[in-house]
Amino acid sequence: MSGYELAELNIAEMKAPLESPVMADFVANLDRINALAEASPGYVWRLKGDEGDATAFRPLGENTLINISVWDSVAALNAYVYKSGHVEIMRRRREWFGRMAEAFMVLWWVPRGHRPSIEEALSKLAHLREHGPTRFAFTFREAYPQPDQAASHRPAPFQDECPAS
Repeated sequence: MSGYELAELNIAEMKAPLESPVMADFVANLDRINALAEASPGYVWRLKGDEGDATAFRPLGENTLINISVWDSVAALNAYVYKSGHVEIMRRRREWFGRMAEAFMVLWWVPRGHRPSIEEALSKLAHLREHGPTRFAFTFREAYPQPDQAASHRPAPFQDECPAS
């Protein structure tokens, strides 16, 4: 067993305030999608406030939602994001969220048991945006192995094309 787990941050810019009718269906599905994540193989942890989700955390401004979670592997997170009931919500994302010009999701390895802070996650996203995928901060398309696994010369490719596109 590796001494590392996979952390992920994703952000999304809302088209309207969370309390608006535009966002109502998104909000109505939050508990279900979060429960799906928590029941998924490889799920470890997710950032949540008193409400049970991460919508209260707005470090990038009132219009930007963040999500941070930890998984036991890239494959486990990939399966949840692209091969579970989560896909049906992704198909509707343009109803609620605008397109982002820069990277909006980042992955990185953390020591087993570590729970990343918002500041740590945002620094990983900034690093990815500035330097592209590296062992420090990467994407599904260029996923790096756990630091205590045999190093390969090339990152392992995983699906990161949205099946809902």
